[in-house]
Amino acid sequence: MKRIGMSYLCNGIPFLSYFTTSLSVRPYSSSHVIGLPINFENVKCLDEAVILFTQMVTMKPLPSLVDFSKLFKTMIIMKHYSAVVSLFREMRKLGIPINEFILSNVINSYCLMNRVECAFSILPIYLKNGIPFNVVAFNTLIIRGFFAENKVKNAVELFKKLVREKICEPDEVMYATVMNGLSKGGHTEKTLSLLRLMEQEDTFPKPDIFIYTIVIDALCKDGNFDVAITLLNEMKQRGIPPNVVTYNSLIDGMCKLGQWEKVRNFVSEMAVNLNICPDVCTFNIMIDGLCKEGKVADAEELMKHMVRKGVEPDIITYNTIMDGYCLCGQLDEAKRTFDIMIDKCIEHDIISYNILINGYRKKNKLAEAMQLFCEISQKGLKSNIVTYTTILQGLFAVGRIGDVEKIYAEMLSTGPELDIHTHSVLLKGYFMYGLVEEAMSLFKKLERKREVTSIAFYSVVTNGLCKNGKLEEAHAIFEKLSFIGLLPNVRTYTVMINGFCLKGLFHEAKDILRKMEDRGCFPNNVTYNVIVQGFLRYNKISEMTSFMKEMVGRGFSFDATTTELLVKIIRKNPSVLHMIPELHSGKKQ
Repeated sequence: MKRIGMSYLCNGIPFLSYFTTSLSVRPYSSSHVIGLPINFENVKCLDEAVILFTQMVTMKPLPSLVDFSKLFKTMIIMKHYSAVVSLFREMRKLGIPINEFILSNVINSYCLMNRVECAFSILPIYLKNGIPFNVVAFNTLIIRGFFAENKVKNAVELFKKLVREKICEPDEVMYATVMNGLSKGGHTEKTLSLLRLMEQEDTFPKPDIFIYTIVIDALCKDGNFDVAITLLNEMKQRGIPPNVVTYNSLIDGMCKLGQWEKVRNFVSEMAVNLNICPDVCTFNIMIDGLCKEGKVADAEELMKHMVRKGVEPDIITYNTIMDGYCLCGQLDEAKRTFDIMIDKCIEHDIISYNILINGYRKKNKLAEAMQLFCEISQKGLKSNIVTYTTILQGLFAVGRIGDVEKIYAEMLSTGPELDIHTHSVLLKGYFMYGLVEEAMSLFKKLERKREVTSIAFYSVVTNGLCKNGKLEEAHAIFEKLSFIGLLPNVRTYTVMINGFCLKGLFHEAKDILRKMEDRGCFPNNVTYNVIVQGFLRYNKISEMTSFMKEMVGRGFSFDATTTELLVKIIRKNPSVLHMIPELHSGKKQ
């Protein structure tokens, strides 16, 4: 759908003309006459929703506003957010009354499109039509919309304004929404502070189990388990019993730390003391923890135990086990788990395929990976960005550049929207095979479309150019970073230092080193190893010795490549050993 001036078009046809044309070709249902209820369950696609809307706006009398609201809600469930906004505008043009539920649906649609600023444009309509603001509009829609766009500050400011100016009365759901957004944004301290405020102030709603669980989960994700357990005990003292979700947060945190004794204690406490049965999520958390530690056999045993306890494994359980086997390189066992899912009548999802495809890719079993890739569409599934990126990595690994181009073209035409990681994979692959022209063509296209906003992405480009002997081009890109508002990080600086060292341009390399330190970006172990390797390759032993002293003084050490180069030089010229005081003294001891 595109907009020309103030008129909205659908496939180039004015909206109402589109409705009329569609209606004359394909009537929605003969049962939709005056006085009969409208069956929204029959609406399965956008065309049917539009046709039904056309019928509704031409009925006399008009259907109730509840029916219009139900239609919009149905369209939101089908994810036709922009169409909801367009139909709402048609309602306004036709002079059809609106209510708070319709406005809430429109605000929700804008937020789901990540266009919170447009959602705000709906607020004056409340005032103009004398519709009072309700908590739903601010609560689950606008505040959630801000958090979805990671505009935490805006969300908090709006929340404070609502409370301060009494625009609407915040309820428990609003507080939970704000706290959940804060916790997911990493603002655990603010989340805890808001909880304490709710506990102390009589004007605020008292926190319930859901709010306490949000805070406990945030504390666990931060690794602040002492405070989380203290809060758990406070809950109990206030007469608020924890539920299975509360314990799942605590168990997840302990699993990530590998503290299995505490995991067992929590499971025992919830099951024995509180009569709370572990659910499938509880078992999945523990199974995932075991698989991450490579204990897949133990994870399989736990899955059998959950079945004995009457908890049926779900697709997440099997995907987790399969991923565990892939991480251990046991692809036959992973494929066995994949096949078991069919026997258990659990349909594979795209994650199931992605896990196994990636497992085959890591073992360079591209034929098996490609077979699964082709199977995805046959099963009625759709490959996502992870699937395509994994396949691209596999094709580059075996040098099938022609197939890379085919897959890339497919992604552009019918596949998902490409992200920065996929483009990085493409650039790395092109540079790896010396296809500098293809890499730079892609890079410039992305720059023109303003899709390059990551310093990591620029590091990929500069590194690829340096390794292909295009030092001047790499340095030109490096120098323009500050002009486009990106600060080089230690990797970016190290890439450029390595590029100069590979060419034997040590004066320029040292200059970059000085610049990075002056700008507060300090070299790491890789940076020093890169410089020392450069000196060794050009047999500049005295310079290498002085840098080695500085390197050791900063607590860094030689990596495998540096050690290998040094050993080769010492074999050819043993006197080099005496030029390195630290190594010489170490030999004496």
